[in-house]
Amino acid sequence: MTANEPRQIFRSRLCLSIVTSLVAASLVSGCSNLDIFGPKADDTYIEGTVQQLYSQGQDLMRKRDYKQAAKYFSEVDRQHPYSTWAARSQLMVAYAYYKAKEYHTARLTLNRFLSLHPAHKDVAYAHYLKALSYFEEVRDTKRDQNFTRRAYTEFMIVAERYPTSKYAVDSRQKATALSDHLAGHEMEIGRFYQSKDLYLSAINRFKTVIKEYQTSRHMPEALHRMTESYIALGLRNEARRTAAVLGHNFPKSRWYSDSLALLQGKRSSPINTTGITTTLSRGQPKTPAKTDRLIVKSTGRSWFGRMMDRIF
Repeated sequence: MTANEPRQIFRSRLCLSIVTSLVAASLVSGCSNLDIFGPKADDTYIEGTVQQLYSQGQDLMRKRDYKQAAKYFSEVDRQHPYSTWAARSQLMVAYAYYKAKEYHTARLTLNRFLSLHPAHKDVAYAHYLKALSYFEEVRDTKRDQNFTRRAYTEFMIVAERYPTSKYAVDSRQKATALSDHLAGHEMEIGRFYQSKDLYLSAINRFKTVIKEYQTSRHMPEALHRMTESYIALGLRNEARRTAAVLGHNFPKSRWYSDSLALLQGKRSSPINTTGITTTLSRGQPKTPAKTDRLIVKSTGRSWFGRMMDRIF
């Protein structure tokens, strides 16, 4: 080692230390404007009595300034956590975010309310509002149905746990519509498999519709598609049994006519339904027409479901 080498090593380490310090300072400066854990909470303090804060929040709701209203309702909870208005204010915060279409934030607020006040008189409403926040994010049957399943679960909680609440009837109607939507999603996947000649995979999807969504409007088509798939596999006995179930339950359905045509050799290829997709209506869902033979009673599975289990 020469006499200058220790000095050069020292200078190199000093330069590296300076560069490291500058990079760290830059990162800290950048992170001051970006919260990596999500949006920063508004720390603005708005002083007031319970009545003043809550009334101001209501005024802002009437003006449709929902985010600002949420801020005032949050102050009621933050400044007066032991008042009788605190729990109500939490619900109003959630409702304000729901109206502002910030559904994720609304659900977080509702989860907090439900964990803090599990026996509150407005628990049914909290579940109902949570269900609506999922319902608003439901997409067509070609897409992922995670929000659909979550909305369905919350609506069923309201319908079954709080059957006398004023939200029970609408919750049950929306749950019925969502169940039909989930069946439509299974049909989409089944048709896709069928179009790719993956008939066993398609049959499994159609079976899911038949066993889990017996009140769905997709039932006749699911039975017909199973008939098509069995014929494509050369399983004519299974195809005849499936068509017989279809004819017994839906004798006037166009799908039964198509199944008969297939079995009689009058048609050889599946009906093309590429491009068919359904989107859930945001209005008041209509209750599907009742088919007494297919209704699953709360005491157990319907005779139709038990029969399908034996056949398939």
